Amino acid sequence: MAGKSGAPWWAHMMLYAGGLTMVAAGGSAAVMQIGLNTANNALQQEEFLGDAQAEMDVENIEGPLNILVLGVDKQGGSTRSDTMIMVHVNKDLTDVSMVSLPRDLYVEIPDCGPDWGNNTCMQKLNHAASISDDWEGVTRPNVISTIYNLTGVQFHMGATVDFNGFMDLVDLVGEIELCPWHEIQSIHGDKRVFPEGCNYYNKEESLDLIRQRYPWDDPEDYENNLWGDYGRQAMQQQAIKALITELKADGYHKDPGKLTDVLEGLEGKLTLDMPQGLTAVDLAMNLRDINPEDITSIRVPATSQETEVGSSEVIAEGEQQIAADALWDALQNDTMDEWTAQYPQWVKQTGKGATDSTSDGTAEGTSNSTTD
Repeated sequence: MAGKSGAPWWAHMMLYAGGLTMVAAGGSAAVMQIGLNTANNALQQEEFLGDAQAEMDVENIEGPLNILVLGVDKQGGSTRSDTMIMVHVNKDLTDVSMVSLPRDLYVEIPDCGPDWGNNTCMQKLNHAASISDDWEGVTRPNVISTIYNLTGVQFHMGATVDFNGFMDLVDLVGEIELCPWHEIQSIHGDKRVFPEGCNYYNKEESLDLIRQRYPWDDPEDYENNLWGDYGRQAMQQQAIKALITELKADGYHKDPGKLTDVLEGLEGKLTLDMPQGLTAVDLAMNLRDINPEDITSIRVPATSQETEVGSSEVIAEGEQQIAADALWDALQNDTMDEWTAQYPQWVKQTGKGATDSTSDGTAEGTSNSTTD
């Protein structure tokens, strides 16, 4: 498949949360058993996909599979989701595509909250995730319904991931390396300044850096399609890859005690909706041969336009609408190879340590960063 790309951090978490338990590089039977028991017990499971749930044969796991991943941010007693990704695994369970839904995508939302009389409205996608402090009972179902109504895609599995909590795992390794492509000043707390280039940061510093959105506002950010939330996503991608690198370097994937620490560290931070009878380990075993470096990253066909709620990402009528409708069909019908061949301009291509670029050659990154 064209356009291989480093996966967003949510994808890495989905694949590695269980994948670590497989201990692919020379793991012993003892490590395997500890991983199996700990993974299945630590990762919370609950049903939340509702009408968007697709049927799945858990006795004979095969693709295609669609997985909805919602990244949540828990602050001040509230839970919000600014990151929404549709993960597609092909029939042979060998290729993965990821469609990141822009937080500012202009969509119809079934419940726009008390200010709209809980009626339907046209708003930015992330508004669906802000209508109530009741995440499980009100907000999350509203987000899922919004995405299902937009795309018509049914999901075999779902996941909600608390990234702030996941970053607690940085404490296990001490520091991780992050590489901003230019200097930025934090808008939070003590207004830290993060210099251009690669440096090691502890958990508090790392979390501060990867939560930045507004400082990605330099001309080069717009030129390279890394402004605002796109810049934040790029730093989040760096963080999860850096964390995995440090965990592997410290031997967490081989040592039973260390492995248990990692898996227990995921408890309460990753919630899965999987068909009855399917476990996290079942999923990991069937996806163990997928390399996160070889995941195809796709942007929704949309452009920035002014709407009644401000600047938004809009799926325009005409070619964009045709491409977007074809994308939803490709996800549902497992024809992503054909879609990426027909619409390469929406497929990101990267190489490790190289400049990110779209398939038409437009630069999306910088040579001194690892934003793939």
